[in-house]
Amino acid sequence: MADVQPAPSSNGTPIVAVLDDPRVRSVTKGLAAVVAFYFAQQYLWPAPAGVLLQGVVLGGLTALISFGIALIYRSNRIINFSAGELGAVPASLAVLLIVGPGIPYVLAVPAGLGAALVLGAVVEFLIIRRFFTAPRLILTVVTIGISSLLAGVGFLLPRAFDINTPPQSFPSPFDFSFAVGQTRFSGNDVVAMVAVPLCILVLGAFYRYTRIGVAVRASAESAERAALLGVPVKRIQTIVWVIATVLSFVAVFLRAGIVGLPFGQLLGPSILVRALAATVIGRMEKMPMILAASIGLGILESAIIFDTGEAVLVDPIMFVIITGALLLQRKRKAARGDETSNWQAATDFRPVPRELRTLPEVRWGVRAVLGTVIAATLALPLVMDEADISLATVIVVMATVAVSLVVLTGWAGQVSLGQIGFLGVGAAVGGWLTTTWTWDISLAVLGAGVVGAVTAMAIGLPALRIRGLLLSVSTLSFALAASSYALNRSFFDWLPVQRFDRPLLFGRIALDTETRYFYFALAGLVIAVQLVKGLRRSRTGRVLIAVRENERAAQSYGVSATRAKLLGFALSGFIAAYAGAIFVHHQQVFGIQPYSVGESLTVFIMAVFGGLGSIPGAITGVVLLESIQYFEDAFPDYIAASLQFLASGVGLILVLAVLPGGLSQALYAVRDRWLRSVAERRGVHVPSLVADSRVAPEHVPAAEGEPDPSEVAPVVLVEPATATGTAWMPAAPDAPRDEPATPPPTTEPEPVGVAPASRRRRSRPLRAGEDA
Repeated sequence: MADVQPAPSSNGTPIVAVLDDPRVRSVTKGLAAVVAFYFAQQYLWPAPAGVLLQGVVLGGLTALISFGIALIYRSNRIINFSAGELGAVPASLAVLLIVGPGIPYVLAVPAGLGAALVLGAVVEFLIIRRFFTAPRLILTVVTIGISSLLAGVGFLLPRAFDINTPPQSFPSPFDFSFAVGQTRFSGNDVVAMVAVPLCILVLGAFYRYTRIGVAVRASAESAERAALLGVPVKRIQTIVWVIATVLSFVAVFLRAGIVGLPFGQLLGPSILVRALAATVIGRMEKMPMILAASIGLGILESAIIFDTGEAVLVDPIMFVIITGALLLQRKRKAARGDETSNWQAATDFRPVPRELRTLPEVRWGVRAVLGTVIAATLALPLVMDEADISLATVIVVMATVAVSLVVLTGWAGQVSLGQIGFLGVGAAVGGWLTTTWTWDISLAVLGAGVVGAVTAMAIGLPALRIRGLLLSVSTLSFALAASSYALNRSFFDWLPVQRFDRPLLFGRIALDTETRYFYFALAGLVIAVQLVKGLRRSRTGRVLIAVRENERAAQSYGVSATRAKLLGFALSGFIAAYAGAIFVHHQQVFGIQPYSVGESLTVFIMAVFGGLGSIPGAITGVVLLESIQYFEDAFPDYIAASLQFLASGVGLILVLAVLPGGLSQALYAVRDRWLRSVAERRGVHVPSLVADSRVAPEHVPAAEGEPDPSEVAPVVLVEPATATGTAWMPAAPDAPRDEPATPPPTTEPEPVGVAPASRRRRSRPLRAGEDA
C-alpha cells in the first residue's frame, strides 16, 4: 500500500514560506504599486486605454535614454547632460538619409547605428578620457559643452544634404496601423513597441552573460578595485559610452518617427528632465525601477495632456516627483566617489600671505589693481551710449547671480542648475511689491531676497539627504517648472503685466536714466560681494568649507551639517532673488524668456569658466562671456571670431582641459609667481608659497662648549601600542627605523587633558646625554 502523504497543516507553513520568498515579495510590491498608480492616475487625470498605451511607448523610449544616463553615472560618477544629443546626431543622420537621397529604411538605420558607435567612442576617447582625473563637476560641465557642440553639428547636418527645411519626421517602414479607442498607432509605433523590449533583453543578456558585461559591472562598482584586478577601466568606460550612445540613438530615432525630431535644438530640457527623473527614482543604478519609472512618467504625461490640454502642467509635476524621490532616498552608507569631495570643481585659492601683506609693493600693488578695475568700471557710462549701458547693467546682474553660485556650489558644495529660477522668483516678487504695494525699490529688493531665501531652502531640502551632482537634477527641474509654470501669467494673474516705471530709491533718488540704474546695479553687486566675503571670513564660512570637504569629520566636531547646508541655500537664494528684483526694474517689464532653463545653464557655465572657488573669478567669467555675446561688434573680426570660439562648447572644453579651476587658476598663478619674486627679493620665507618644495632647515651654530646640533644623531619618534593607549617616545639612536623602541615600565596615566611628558619637549634637537 502506497504511503499517504500528510496534508499540509492548518498553520499554513508552505504558504508562509512562499510569501517569505524575496522574489515573491518583490513581485507583489510591484503589482501593488502598479495598481495604486493606475487608480491614482485615473482619479486625478482620467484617460482612455489608447492614451495610456501611447504613454507606455514614449515612456519606454525615454527609458533607453535613462539607461544610458545611469550607466555613465555608475562608470564615471557624473550626470551626463549630453545624453540626448549623443543619440540625436546619428538619428538626424539616419532621418536625413531616408528623406534626402531616399536611402531605404533598412540601410539608413545601420548607417545611423554605425555613426552612433563611432560618435560614442570618439567622444569618450578625445574628450571624456582627458578629464579622467578631473573633479566630477568639471566633467559634468564638459558634458554640457558636448551637448552644445553636438547641437551645432545637428543644425549643420541638413546643409550637408542640401536640405533647407529640415524634416521633422520620416515615413513608416511599412504600411500598417491599428487603433485603440480614438488613438491610432502607425508602423513607427509598432517598431518602437518591438524594439524597446528587444533592446532591454539584449542589454540584460550582455551584462549578465558576457565577460565584457561582467567587467563593466565590476568597473561600475569600484573602478580602483577593478583596476587592481586587471580590468582595463578606461577601455571599459569607452564601451559604456558607446552603449549609452547607441541606446540614445535608438530612442531618439524611434521617437522621431512618432512625435518628430527638431533640428538644431535636438532635444529640449523637458525630455532630459524626464529621463533624469526616471533615473533618480531608480537611484541611478536599479534598471528595473528605472524602466518602471520611465513608463509611469510617460503614462502620467500623456494622461495630463489628454485631460487638461496643457502640456505645461507636466513640468511642475515632474519637479514634485523628483524632489519627493530624492527626499525618500536613504543616505549612502559608504563614502563613494560621489560622496567625497573629489566631485567638486571649486579650487580654493590662497589669499595674500600674512608675511607679505604689509610690504609696500604688495600693499600698493593690490591697491593699484583694485583701483584700476574700479575706475574702469565707474568710467564705463562715460564711453558708452544708452543701449550699451543697458547691456552692461544686465552683465552686472548676471555677475551678482554668479556670486550666489560661489556660495552654494563653490563653498557649500551643492550643485545648482536653477539659479535663474531664483532670479525669476525675485523678479516676480520685486515687481509685484513696487507695482501693487508701491514699496520703495530698496525694500522691494530686500523683500524679494527674503522670499528667494525661503524658496531656496525649500528647494534645498533634498540636500539634507544627498549631496553633490544628484541635487543638480532637482534644481534643473525647478528651473524648468519655474520658467514654464510658476512664472506664467496664464496661471498666476498677480504677476506684473504691463510696463511700469522705476520707483525712487529711498523716496528721493531717481533711477530714470540708464547711467543711474547702472550705478545702482553696481552698488548691489558690491553689497553682495562684501556680504559673501564677510561670510567667508566668519566661522560660518569655515563650516561651509568643512562640510563640503568632509561632512562626517565636520559633524564629529559638533558642526551641524544640516544647518550649514540650509544656510548656504538661503544666502545663495537671497542673492539671486535680490539680483532678480534689480533686473526686473531694469527691464521695466516682467517676461518669461529671460528666466528660461537655457539661461540657468549658461550662467552656471560662465561661473565655472571663471572659477567657482573665487568671487573675482566667477565675476570675470560672466563679464568675459557675456561681453562676447553683447559687444561682439566692438572687436575686430578676427578677434570676435576667436572670442566666439572661446564661448562655444569646444572653447569651454579646451579651457577646462587646460585650466580645471577656470580662469582664476591662471590669474592666481600669475599673482603667486609675482609674490614669490617679491619674497625672494625681500628675503622673506613664505611657507604657503613654497609648500611644494623642500626647504632645508637653517643651520644654527652651536654655543661654545656645546656639540654642533647637526652632528647629533636625529631623534626618531615612534608610536608603540601600550595597554593604556598610544605614547610617543624617542627611539634609541641605533634602533631600526621600522621597529619601535622598548617601552618603559608602565606607570600611572597622566591626567586627562595634559600632554604626555614625552610630547612636552623643547623644539630643538636633543643633545647627547640629555634626558628626553
